Amino acid sequence: MQYFAALRMGQKRVQVAREYLNKLADDKAMPALALLDNKTNVWEPVGEENLYAFVNESSGFVLTDTSGYILALCDKNGISKAIVQGVSKEQKENIEKMLKDDNIPEYKGKVSLPV
Repeated sequence: MQYFAALRMGQKRVQVAREYLNKLADDKAMPALALLDNKTNVWEPVGEENLYAFVNESSGFVLTDTSGYILALCDKNGISKAIVQGVSKEQKENIEKMLKDDNIPEYKGKVSLPV
């Protein structure tokens, strides 16, 4: 796929993910990654499916914002499409319930976050 076609498709998927997360997290969602990082010259958009993951330092990340969790909406490969930073434990529990009510599965692997 050509770079700009893949980027456009990925940006649309990021926008949908961000709009959904904004509904759950009081408009605090930020866009993340629109393209897969496959270390080749083959351009692929981030996946269409939505899974969620909560990330903290116990996940192996060193977070500069230590005020809680990062919520990521990602594809089946763990590529984050939208994120919310600074989620408290109470917010995490409330948002996780809403995600489960919407049948959004949890991603259990390593999440790729924007740097």
